Amino acid sequence: MKLSIIVPVYNMAADGKLEYCLNSLVRQTIADYEILAVDDCSTDDSYQILLSYQEKYPDRFRAVHSDVNQKQGGAKNIGMGLAKGEWIGFIDSDDWVTEDFYERLIGRGEETGADMVGCDYHMTSEHSMAIGRVVHNNKPEQTGILDEKKYRSLILDGGSLVVKVYRREIVIDHPGRFPVGIFYEDNALANSWMLRARHFEYIEEPLYYYYQHHDSTVHTISVKRCEDRMEAGRIMLQEARQYGYLDKYRAELEFSFTTLFYVNTLFTYMQGVRPVKSSFVKKLGREMVETFPEFWENAYYKERVGAEEQKLIKMQLSSTVRFICYYKLLWGYRNLRKAIKGRIRE
Repeated sequence: MKLSIIVPVYNMAADGKLEYCLNSLVRQTIADYEILAVDDCSTDDSYQILLSYQEKYPDRFRAVHSDVNQKQGGAKNIGMGLAKGEWIGFIDSDDWVTEDFYERLIGRGEETGADMVGCDYHMTSEHSMAIGRVVHNNKPEQTGILDEKKYRSLILDGGSLVVKVYRREIVIDHPGRFPVGIFYEDNALANSWMLRARHFEYIEEPLYYYYQHHDSTVHTISVKRCEDRMEAGRIMLQEARQYGYLDKYRAELEFSFTTLFYVNTLFTYMQGVRPVKSSFVKKLGREMVETFPEFWENAYYKERVGAEEQKLIKMQLSSTVRFICYYKLLWGYRNLRKAIKGRIRE
């Protein structure tokens, strides 16, 4: 079989989200493919919808049900265990793709000998095929036979896993699987997958539609989501140690870990979690320093993290209480100014 498309599904029955995704998959122009839709113990009608597609498209669609909620990583693992394809693709169940998405990506891979192929994507908040805000998922200079320079670039700017396809030997024929029970599972494994690739091709064209809505992982901030991001960072480093590339790409991995584990977690926690607990913030900073004692000296950190964020991070590492008080005052003032400006416009 040419291609296996793995779709983790959890409570996507409302508003036609799931059908919009699945319709884009059953209409793919590529021949000889299977869709493995794994229901992660949904409490709505998602599994019934999957069964209806299996009945309608028995030649290409398989509905699988997990009796235990394992989050997206566990659902993807189930799909990987069943996949028969030479190529493997993943898609989030609220996103969709152009009808020639997989034909275009796999075609480029087979033309060039690449074992990993990606493209750009749209950011959209409506169910349509209209062009939204285009996001460049990779860079042209990352393409071709991969060398050390390109690997370093991919660790820093690897782009989204779902906007790529992979040769089977990169993702299936290895013992590693997604972590179960956490979000941000892609971050945990992405580096290992990219470093197994030997040739990457990139189609600089948006063929994937990334749907943003209030239930999206990126829009839901909680202590659990913050802890999951931290755990994904830990697993990312475990992968690097296990497969022997931590020392070689230490600077890039240090920055990637710093961003994922610490910087993003710190500021999303401060923005979205109430009440803010100093114990959480203090523990976060302490583990960051224990893992990489002088991360602020990393050249990528100095270049890529904004001056204000660096100032706030330095403050947090010096005094968590002072940081929290300053941060609340800063954003309280900014929100007040924004509200005043809004009233003036009215």
